[in-house]
Amino acid sequence: MMNEATAQTIALNVLTWLAGDDDLFAIFMGSSGMSAQELAQRAGEAEVLAAVLDFVTMDDAWVLRWAEETGGAPTAPMEARMALPGGAQVNWT
Repeated sequence: MMNEATAQTIALNVLTWLAGDDDLFAIFMGSSGMSAQELAQRAGEAEVLAAVLDFVTMDDAWVLRWAEETGGAPTAPMEARMALPGGAQVNWT
């Protein structure tokens, strides 16, 4: 299982990639409710990084684009999300 420090590094990479896509970044900002200034101030916080990963992993196409454009593993964003607070898989049985 991925450790939290590695997960944060991946999430920051995803955030950097996201910020480079004006259209997708605007959607993220609109859905997050944060201002650009607040995002800049809080970008290293686990809660914000989790929100970034939650957003990007909503669409497989976004994850695959991130992986292709950054050389990251397509599974990394979800693995990172599971390693951050609130990301543990729930077992309902």
